[in-house]
Amino acid sequence: MKMLEQYFMYLSFVSLFTVTFFLYKSLRIRTRVSKNLPPSPPKLPVIGNLHQLGSDPHISLRSLAQKYGPLMLLKFGSVPVLVVSTADAAREIMKTHDLVFSDRPDSSISNRIFYNGKDVALARYSEYWRKVKSVCVLQLLSKRRVNSFRNVREEEVALLIQNIGFSHSEIVNLSELFSELTSSVLCRVALGRKYESDKGKSYKKLLGEMTELLGYFRSKGKYIPLLYWVDWLEGLQGKVEILANEIDAFLEGVVRDHQNAIAPDNSDASNDFVSILLEIQKQNKDSDFTINRDCIKAVILDMFFAGIETPSTTIEWTIAALIKNPDIMMKLQDEVREICKGKPEVLEDDLVEMHYLKAVIKESMRLYIPAPLLLPRAAREDVKLMGYDIKSGTQVLVNAWAIARDPSVWDNPEEFRPERFLNSPIDYKGLHYEYLPFGAGRRSCPGIRFAMALTELAIANVVHKFDFKLPDGERMVDLDMTSATGITVHKKFPLLVIATPHV
Repeated sequence: MKMLEQYFMYLSFVSLFTVTFFLYKSLRIRTRVSKNLPPSPPKLPVIGNLHQLGSDPHISLRSLAQKYGPLMLLKFGSVPVLVVSTADAAREIMKTHDLVFSDRPDSSISNRIFYNGKDVALARYSEYWRKVKSVCVLQLLSKRRVNSFRNVREEEVALLIQNIGFSHSEIVNLSELFSELTSSVLCRVALGRKYESDKGKSYKKLLGEMTELLGYFRSKGKYIPLLYWVDWLEGLQGKVEILANEIDAFLEGVVRDHQNAIAPDNSDASNDFVSILLEIQKQNKDSDFTINRDCIKAVILDMFFAGIETPSTTIEWTIAALIKNPDIMMKLQDEVREICKGKPEVLEDDLVEMHYLKAVIKESMRLYIPAPLLLPRAAREDVKLMGYDIKSGTQVLVNAWAIARDPSVWDNPEEFRPERFLNSPIDYKGLHYEYLPFGAGRRSCPGIRFAMALTELAIANVVHKFDFKLPDGERMVDLDMTSATGITVHKKFPLLVIATPHV
């Protein structure tokens, strides 16, 4: 009898468990069905939509969006990724729901390199991030601070012009010289001096390795946990560890040099970024928010990460586009040379009147946006977006490149036409969602003013001092504008020209 009772108890338990299990599965299915998810292309098992990205993800994603819509949900392995491809959709992400989408995806690579999220560009959204960004905006990249580095920009641009002139009408690699310009300016502004020794060469190599490792789809295991062994086989974690240690050694040496150089009364301290951050650390050591050593190094690394790539890439693409379009080059040269008539060089005060120059640079950044997918965001909570249900943790890619070439917004969007920006209110400060070279909202780039000051001055001086032609009698209209895609998009082939001083 006792055995019979136990049997019935066991049967009841199994029945209850079975009913509960199927009820749970039914509710899960019903809940899933009730969710209104954005349209998605067909997916493959395990890899999802990764196979559809191609070598130029921003181009592939635009093609998919033309079929599936302005909000498109993909799966990169097991990770849901929302792709945004129109100005209206971007406005929803960066303005209407800006706080919801203010996070960054978690990344073991960026965490290790950037001191476990102590930076601004790639750190997760938090109260700490808000305070550090405030320091960057108000103390390092304010209008007053950027203006204080005017002599650095003018001296380094003058050196650029001198180096181009040294070519004596032989072939010169402008891409290399533009990169050298931005590196030199950043070194002097951020670190207080240029690093031209072996130590200096190593920091450029380190930045190149860092950019490669931070590429959008560098880690296989990040998207497909089953393929974590591929990262191990490729030695990815080992490479990250070595790079992080080398970067830290360089930055640690820079900070230590500054501390040794600062007099007790601070009278001899310079106004470079490291010195400013050390002074803020000293002043705030007893407050609720303090800047520690790792924070200083992470912020400086941020400045190099963004401050070298964006200006040099923009200058390179702009000069290339001008060479390819001789009529536009001539029109810009006429403006610059008329305003600077009789002057040996263009100074920053002269730039105020150069309206066509500003239009040319805006148009260049529209067609050749430095970071076509911006930096990825992540949803901090579940949200309803344009009628669709977006789950917390979903990554977001804003295809700023596709938005800037949207024919419903721009007339003849594939043409290089600076005139479209003359007498136009559209700017790059994040208020016009059809044009987002620096992003918008909380996660927009805080270094806009710094980048544009150097970009305008360099381009104005280059076109003021030189006329250009291509080597081997190549026609200017045939200049190869093929791009090489990474976090930033460079010309695939360096800009090689023959520069003749203008008389």
